[in-house]
Amino acid sequence: MRKVSFILGACVALMIASCGSPSTEKKEGEQAATNSVADQQLLAKAKGLFAALPATAENPENPVTPEKVLLGKQLYFDTHLSMKGNNSCNSCHSLSTFGVDNLPFSKGDNGGFGTRNSPTVFNAALHSMQFWDGRAKDVEEQAGGPITNPVEMAMPNKALVEKRLKGMPEYVTMFKAAFPADKEPVTYLNVQKAIGAFERTLLTPAPFDKFMNGDLSALNAEQKEGMNAFIDAGCTTCHLGSNLGGTMMMKFGLVADYHPLTGSKTNDNGKMDLTKQEGDKDIFKVPGLRNIAKTQPYFHDGSVADLGAAVKIMAKVQFNKDLTDKEVKSMVAFLESLTGDLPADVKAAPKAIAEK
Repeated sequence: MRKVSFILGACVALMIASCGSPSTEKKEGEQAATNSVADQQLLAKAKGLFAALPATAENPENPVTPEKVLLGKQLYFDTHLSMKGNNSCNSCHSLSTFGVDNLPFSKGDNGGFGTRNSPTVFNAALHSMQFWDGRAKDVEEQAGGPITNPVEMAMPNKALVEKRLKGMPEYVTMFKAAFPADKEPVTYLNVQKAIGAFERTLLTPAPFDKFMNGDLSALNAEQKEGMNAFIDAGCTTCHLGSNLGGTMMMKFGLVADYHPLTGSKTNDNGKMDLTKQEGDKDIFKVPGLRNIAKTQPYFHDGSVADLGAAVKIMAKVQFNKDLTDKEVKSMVAFLESLTGDLPADVKAAPKAIAEK
C-alpha cells in the first residue's frame, strides 16, 4: 500500500511539474520578448544622443603616420621636454592609469602644483576643444602648451626645446622619418604634431560601444537602467556624442553655487580668466565621460573623489534635482560601461633616448 501511495504521489508531482513547465517557459519567453523590446527602444533612444567610438581620430591638417606616432610616443614619455628633467607628458597624464595622475592638481617640473585638474588624454583627440577653458582647438595645439608653461614643464622658450632635441642624433633621425618633406624637421610645431598624432591613436572602445553597435547583451540590466536614468535626468543636455561630452562649454553651477557641495577650496573663474567677460565666469569645458570611473578626482579642481557623489552634485547644481541613491547607483553602473581596455603596448614606455 505504501508503495502504491508513493507511486501515486510521484505521478501527481510529475503531472504538476509537467503542467507547470509550459507555463513557466511561456512566462520566461514573454519576459525575454519584453526585455528585447525595451532594449531595442533604449538602443534607439541612445542612438539619438550618443555614438560609438570611430575607428580613428583623424586631423586633415596632421595626417597620422606610423613614423609620427612612433616619434610622438617617444616625446610623450621624454623628460627632456621639461627644464629640469623632472616631468614628461606622461607624468600628469599617465597612460598606465587611464591618462591621468589621480591627483587634484599635478606637480610641475619645479615642484609647484597647477591650479586645475589634469584631464585624461584618452579619446581627447575627438573633443572639439582642449583645456578646461577651451583655449586650444585640438590635441596638436594643446601639446605645445604645458612644455613652456612655467608651472608645468617650465621650458623657457620653444627655441631651447628645438636646440635640446637637435643635440640628440636619434631624435634628428626620427624627425626626418616623421616629416620627410620638411627641410628642417626638428621644430617645435613638429613636436606638437608628433605628440598630437600619437594621442590620436589613444581610443578606448568599451562595452558601451558594443551596445551602441547592436549587441544588446553588452550592458547588464542595472547599466541599462542607469542609461535611462542618465538620459531622463537631463545629463545628455551636455554629455552626448561619442565621448559623452567634450563638445561644448557650460557654466558649472547653472542653478546653484557648487562650492558648498564640492567643498572646493579655490575660486576658479573658468573662461572668464581668458576673456575678462563677467558672462564667462564659471564657464568650463564639458568633460568627456569615457573611462570616468577610473579618472577621479572630478571637476576642474579635483574636489570630489567619489563618482556617485559627483553625479549627485551635478544633478543638484545643474538641474536642481535630488537623485535617489538607486538612481545614482544605476547611473554609476552605466558610467562604468564606458571603461575601455588599455592595451599593454600603449602603456609601455619606450626606451629612453639619452643626451649626447
